[in-house]
Amino acid sequence: MAPSKKASKASSSSPTTAASSAPPKPFKVAPDSLKPFFSDLSKKHIYIAHVDTKPRDFKLKIFLVPVAMNMVVALLFAWRIYYIAPYYLLLLASTLGYSNELTLQASELTYSALLYAILRRTFTFFLDFLLGVFVWPWPVEFAFGSAMRRGSPVGWRWAVGFRDKEIYLRRSRDWDKTIGDVIVDDNGSGRNEFFSHLNSATSPMLLQEKTGYLTMNGEWDLDWAGMVHATQLVDNKVLAMDTFTTPLVLLHNGRFGWMCVDMNTGANAKEDERRRQVFQFRDALAAVGKENLFFRWIEIVQFETSQPGGFTGKKQIETAQKIRDLFKEEGIDFDEFWMQSVGSASLAGMD
Repeated sequence: MAPSKKASKASSSSPTTAASSAPPKPFKVAPDSLKPFFSDLSKKHIYIAHVDTKPRDFKLKIFLVPVAMNMVVALLFAWRIYYIAPYYLLLLASTLGYSNELTLQASELTYSALLYAILRRTFTFFLDFLLGVFVWPWPVEFAFGSAMRRGSPVGWRWAVGFRDKEIYLRRSRDWDKTIGDVIVDDNGSGRNEFFSHLNSATSPMLLQEKTGYLTMNGEWDLDWAGMVHATQLVDNKVLAMDTFTTPLVLLHNGRFGWMCVDMNTGANAKEDERRRQVFQFRDALAAVGKENLFFRWIEIVQFETSQPGGFTGKKQIETAQKIRDLFKEEGIDFDEFWMQSVGSASLAGMD
């Protein structure tokens, strides 16, 4: 007997319902294991978390630059207050009727002298206004934070210190207000802009060439309080450091809740992962003073792959042994060092 029309409608509509109940790729609902992390984040922004493996000493040197700059600004500002405060006190006293050397008697001054005095005071007021509004907030925000930014660089470093592996959390700036719902609007300009910012921010080249502190730009700011929170979760073993090894992208959607973006999809995903591994290996060698081995390794591989006959399986084995011998001469076990620095036994996609 043929199935009824109702049954046909029910069976045909169920796949659509099931499909609509799940977010489209590459979005996926964030696992509950991440709830302790994202419960502390604002739903208005998009976040990227990643691990910076630059050496501890390098991060210290990078951080000392803004520390020195803000200390200079604070000292210059303190000197300006010390220098100009008596001037403003005398002006205040003159305004209240107490005559002093800053009191102007217009009837006793020529027009040029009066104009000069007015312009000079106007310039002083304007200069101090600019210093107070635009310059003074730099050291204040650097040390204590502000209402617009969660936490501060000094507060973050005080809580976390300097480590060989550090978690950095970036938060989207104002562009996140104009892109709309990137999960529902799958063909809109908002989604294109979203992935454009995302691909640039998670580029292996960027993450390996720059320490996390320098990833701030016009599109992304660092969430200092979120970085402290993430580090504490790892220290307390609530989350594993591996959670952030591959860039973790989080955003909130009114329908699906907190979402992740699968960064391992697409034709270039394996290539990006290989680049990341190579950069990590280079940084690890540089940290032990053996960066020259990295370049010799690259030279050997490039030379062997360019030889007539192709890079056959036998040739690959011979090249691998040649590289191991090269590293052994420098007191380094290639396989063990690769595993420790990269976290896998071989290049991504070449197991």
